[in-house]
Amino acid sequence: MTETLAGTPPNAVEHDDFPQSSFHKDIRYFKAHAQMLPHHYTSGETNRALLGYFCVSALDILSALDTEVTGEQRKAWIDWVYRQQLEGGFRGAPFAATPTNNEYDVPHLTMTYTSLLLLLTLGDDLSRVNRSSIVQYLKSCQNENGSYPPFKGSPEKDMRFLYCACAVSYILQDWSGVDKDRAAKYILKSLNSWEGGFGQDAGLEAHGGSTYCALASLVLMSRLDAVETHKDQLIQWLLSRQTEGFNGRPNKDADTCYSFWVGASLTILGSYDMVDTVALQAFLTTTHSKHGGFGKIPGAYPDILHAYLGLCGLSLSNLSHQIPIAPIHAALCTTERVVEFMKNDSVYWRG
Repeated sequence: MTETLAGTPPNAVEHDDFPQSSFHKDIRYFKAHAQMLPHHYTSGETNRALLGYFCVSALDILSALDTEVTGEQRKAWIDWVYRQQLEGGFRGAPFAATPTNNEYDVPHLTMTYTSLLLLLTLGDDLSRVNRSSIVQYLKSCQNENGSYPPFKGSPEKDMRFLYCACAVSYILQDWSGVDKDRAAKYILKSLNSWEGGFGQDAGLEAHGGSTYCALASLVLMSRLDAVETHKDQLIQWLLSRQTEGFNGRPNKDADTCYSFWVGASLTILGSYDMVDTVALQAFLTTTHSKHGGFGKIPGAYPDILHAYLGLCGLSLSNLSHQIPIAPIHAALCTTERVVEFMKNDSVYWRG
């Protein structure tokens, strides 16, 4: 998990037919990036755990984890993740490592969420995770209005980090770090009744990504019934995001990542069967690189985030199960296999 491949050809913007015929290229893409990141990702050093999770989980979606990752690599990657565990959670990388926590070397909610999923994907039972420390840190981070910052003391706060707090609490089976009533109230205040979707905060424009974070948080908290009276409006707004692929807001071009954000939102609401999956898969064909991975839009260079979320969106669209790709758990953005492993084998679910 140290870094990821520098050898993707610079002209990797050509596209081929529907990617199921070339999944071996996607496997090569994600395996290489799990081992060494190209220099383009230098600015994302602090997000290395997130990028590593995308690569490893993608191999799981493609049913290639057992064949492409050795036992020795699994152990090394698991140990690397645990070395990023601080008091209160996980950091994304050791670039600012010091003997003790300081203002520049602190746990981050997103990195804690993805680190836990990365450990589970690699087959770790979370026995070395300091659950009490993490939930106490979550509790100290929650703002009075129910929202969360990415780390304690940050002025930034929005739906993304509330979702991460909910996902972490669900994975660890301890909700003492989340005031569910305040969190649900914050989510509902961010629902734009004049549009139909959720914004990043109250009064902000409805957005496909924040709508996903809101709905996934509610379902993880077992509070999805809070939007029952708005359900039809939410479904209509989400379905109107489809042109061929999905966009995130009105009057925007379709973007690969929204095949997951919007598709998973509709899955959570039990309405994915209304999606035109033929059109969606045709769009994903145009953003898939012949060298493996997906780009943001047709003709774009592939990147790890869009490559991973493109696979997740493709999995959600696989209603007929004709594509050889693993099913996704919509609310956690991981495979159903990992969720089953978590519930059966992780220490905090075994009781």
